[in-house]
Amino acid sequence: MTCSVVDNAKHHRVAVASQERAAGVLEVRRQALLRPVAPHEVRSHADDTRARIGELARAEGPGDGLLEGDGDSVGRSHHGGPEAGCESLDTPRSAAAFIRGSTLRAAWALIFGKTETVEFAATGRPAPTCNPHDLARNPGGSSSGSAAAVADFHVPLALGTQTGGSMVRPASFCGVYAMKPTWNLVSREGVKTCSISLDPVGWFARSAADLALLHDVFEPEPDRRSAPAPFALAGARIGLCRSPVWPAASLDTRHATERAASLLREAGADVSDLDLPRPFDDLVDLQRIVMRAEGQGAFLAEYRTFGTALTESFREQVENVDRTTRAQLLHAYDTASACRSVFDRIAAPFDAVLTPSTVGVAPEGLAATGAMTFNAMWSLLHVPAINVPGLQGSNGMPIGLTLTGPRFSDRHLLAVAASLGALLARERA
Repeated sequence: MTCSVVDNAKHHRVAVASQERAAGVLEVRRQALLRPVAPHEVRSHADDTRARIGELARAEGPGDGLLEGDGDSVGRSHHGGPEAGCESLDTPRSAAAFIRGSTLRAAWALIFGKTETVEFAATGRPAPTCNPHDLARNPGGSSSGSAAAVADFHVPLALGTQTGGSMVRPASFCGVYAMKPTWNLVSREGVKTCSISLDPVGWFARSAADLALLHDVFEPEPDRRSAPAPFALAGARIGLCRSPVWPAASLDTRHATERAASLLREAGADVSDLDLPRPFDDLVDLQRIVMRAEGQGAFLAEYRTFGTALTESFREQVENVDRTTRAQLLHAYDTASACRSVFDRIAAPFDAVLTPSTVGVAPEGLAATGAMTFNAMWSLLHVPAINVPGLQGSNGMPIGLTLTGPRFSDRHLLAVAASLGALLARERA
């Protein structure tokens, strides 16, 4: 028997075992959903179901038995179409392999389906998704469906993308965790990108531990996958960065930021203000220049193929109605590059940098997904950003806070996020 035949036979056995395992897990979940459960039995029923799934999904990968949903801009269509939240265009699907799906399935993840997004995960048609905490309010965007699906217990994990604030903002509005990893940590193959130098693939979860689970599936370096020891807040150094756009913060955001800082101090952390140098004041505006200029090329094919069938906001982007010059784009690139290394240096002495996630709580209505005011700078800097839920606005709606740090400090930030999340959860209880 040749090596290729042996390999093929092995791959076939693995594929069959994977399919059988997935079928068994789905059957357990089906039985769990159909069985009537008294209120006092809910926790034990959930524990029993989880244990049965664990036995069936016992595997060698870190994503053992993981259930996950994909953002609609990811993997199904290289050029858009309905799979990218665009209903007006009928475009071909990509023949290229969806690398994230392959990576997740190799770790025994079960991908349950697609979630809604704003058109092309950018602008145009909003998602029809509602906020699970208040159906009259927006879940945020563009990764609307992924955040809402996790918040409403449809799936424990879901993928998304972020050009400006498309993950952190929905996570804050829906009261879940989200991780925008360091730029380019995760392959974007199969994603319809809006901005080649901004878009990362990230994910949502209901705990920092689940964020870490998916991080370790995507992390290519084995020595960086091991879970760190529980992070002690006592003695931790936390930089409080209100950021240059602090005047835009609502009273809810201001209160949440200051309350979190106070709780950290009570827990023994050394919280000190972190004021960014003058060049950082322009980064929000520069992020828009980069996003719009790169989107001009990203949607050129759709523009030339579909013309007026393409949503007006995309046509305007390709036509450069902002009249952005190449000199302005070069300035944006150069300033961002310089600020990245500066931020890495000034954030390095801290265990994490705490900053607002959103201007306020989720807005009413489905038309506006909220402003990326407090997210754009971190997207341009390529640093990891983790939304940590737990606090509420004056109307009881969720409001999150962001932990960030130097590029590729992702795994350490996850440990800090777990401890901060537990602290904020005790405050809510």
